[in-house]
Amino acid sequence: MISILPGSVSTGELHGYLLGAVGPRPIAFASTVDEKGRPNLSPFSFFNVFGSNPPILIFSPARRVRDNTTKHTLQNVLLTKEVVINMVNFDMVQQMSLSSTEYPKGTNEFEKSGLTMVKSDVVQPFRVGESPVQFECKVTKVEALGRDGGAGNLIFSEVVKIHIDPAIMDANGAIDQRKIDQVARMGGNWYTRANKGMFAVPKPLSSIGMGVDALPSAIRNSTVLTGNDLGLLGNIEEKPSSNEVDEFLKENSGYKGLDTEQLHQQAQKLLAKGDVATAWKILMINETNTVI
Repeated sequence: MISILPGSVSTGELHGYLLGAVGPRPIAFASTVDEKGRPNLSPFSFFNVFGSNPPILIFSPARRVRDNTTKHTLQNVLLTKEVVINMVNFDMVQQMSLSSTEYPKGTNEFEKSGLTMVKSDVVQPFRVGESPVQFECKVTKVEALGRDGGAGNLIFSEVVKIHIDPAIMDANGAIDQRKIDQVARMGGNWYTRANKGMFAVPKPLSSIGMGVDALPSAIRNSTVLTGNDLGLLGNIEEKPSSNEVDEFLKENSGYKGLDTEQLHQQAQKLLAKGDVATAWKILMINETNTVI
């Protein structure tokens, strides 16, 4: 056995050991608003349910290890005392991941991730329309666990209204654990999917993704590409140039003459394999009106 005293390693190393060992962890996809009413959306895997009478969910936006700053979610919660916690299923995992990009304060992550804003009934923050279960919550307490980078901030959230997609219910009116198709967080880039096992989602932290809202309309409104596909495409800084598409077509002339739907189908296959760069070039063939 390797034995480690917490104080003998860096906070970053300790963070990695904790997240690698304690999992899978459910994901609180937290929606808040700031002092100007601007929406914010961000996922947190330090999260669980801690009682049903009253119904309490607790999640923890930790202080950033690298510079000891706090997340916009925590700042908003301290001001408004309200949050919507949306559950994450596999169909929206890439868009959820994209929303974790550290966009400037005031950026609407609903728009960046291409997710639907739905007005809540009791609280100000919006719900995520694609989420299978949404909890409107009043924040009863925020407990800081420290003042240094890596310290958690427990947000005690009392559920005041629940919204459940009827498509995930069974014949007895209970939530079907297969139909809800939840995903959970593990260490590094790893997630796990109920009944399906582990899969990787690259972290959108090394660069600022352009966002789903910046995709060309033909791609954003595709009848072929899914939300997860759009999330992957939005997690790059900029789309390929017309010159890059020209060069690609010179070596891959078989794509010439395909209609938009066919190109989207080909790109989707590459996205499923994680080849986002090539998928982008295929998608841009008709967008750039490239001629060989």
